[in-house]
Amino acid sequence: MPFIDNILNYKSIAIVGLEKNTGKTECLNYVVEKLSQRDIKIALTSIGIDGESIDAVTNTPKPEIELPKNTVFVTLEKFYNQRKLVSEVIDLSKTSGFLGRYVTARSLSKGKVILAGPSSTDELKSYLDKLSENNNIVVVDGALSRLSLASPAITDCMILNTGAAVSTSAKQLVDKTKFTVDLINLPKANLKNRDDLLAIENGIFGIDENDLQHKLDIPSGFLLSQNKTDIFHYGKRIFVSGALSNQFLNFVISQPNSGHSAIIVKDFTKVFATKDVFEKYIRCGGKIEVVERTNLLAVCLNPLAPNGFVFDSEGIRNKLSQAINMSVYDVRHLRKTVI
Repeated sequence: MPFIDNILNYKSIAIVGLEKNTGKTECLNYVVEKLSQRDIKIALTSIGIDGESIDAVTNTPKPEIELPKNTVFVTLEKFYNQRKLVSEVIDLSKTSGFLGRYVTARSLSKGKVILAGPSSTDELKSYLDKLSENNNIVVVDGALSRLSLASPAITDCMILNTGAAVSTSAKQLVDKTKFTVDLINLPKANLKNRDDLLAIENGIFGIDENDLQHKLDIPSGFLLSQNKTDIFHYGKRIFVSGALSNQFLNFVISQPNSGHSAIIVKDFTKVFATKDVFEKYIRCGGKIEVVERTNLLAVCLNPLAPNGFVFDSEGIRNKLSQAINMSVYDVRHLRKTVI
């Protein structure tokens, strides 16, 4: 069964979309259905709100989240009261917002729900740790194209959803998706002190030949151009603890000895540089590495755009598959195929 077997090797999985309307909810329903058929204990939550029957932006119908019997899920009280299934409450959060408290519940029948999980990654991670104690796999729905939850600091693996909603140009769709896949697959840096780097919350550091980090006195923002520090004083490896921006990459490129340098970030979700600047740095002889690498299990593609445009599913999947060197799936096609 495509990619489902691989999920069983992990405790948590993020299902994210490159854009809205890329088939993420259908992919989520497919994964949950196939896992439940194997009697796997599943818990389900999201970052943000997802599962509405009408898209809030396009005002068009969208797939709802379908839960099998005996599935644990987390949502806010307002949406829990709108559920279309029988369930029992397992836990209520102590804090409450304008949509109520977070409800952790178990479905006693199959049906539909709106998920509304924690909006911050720190709070989400706390919920995932609790849910993992009594469930085999926790599935996280990445509402509103939030790639941050695919960080290996949050979930163990991910499925990326793309499609005609990203672009109705085959070339642009392939290029944009390939760039994201390339970021996800950035190589892991050869380091001895990974935990030390992951614990750093801010700053830019030079890493010496003994893997020791040295904080660099580098100003941020528009003051970068005024920097007088030799950023390669401790070696050609630079660790950026926060977001890697176009501005910083261009600054590194402008250094006279930037060739064969390496910029290290915590994981791919920290790279905010655009494709052109990213590739410019690579062409200059630089490389970008990560402390922790994300496990990309599958790429799924929705050939239908919200405006009615539709790609030939097999044709566009073949083009994308050749570009990223991995299989690409159309979930609707998988549902029609007996595997």
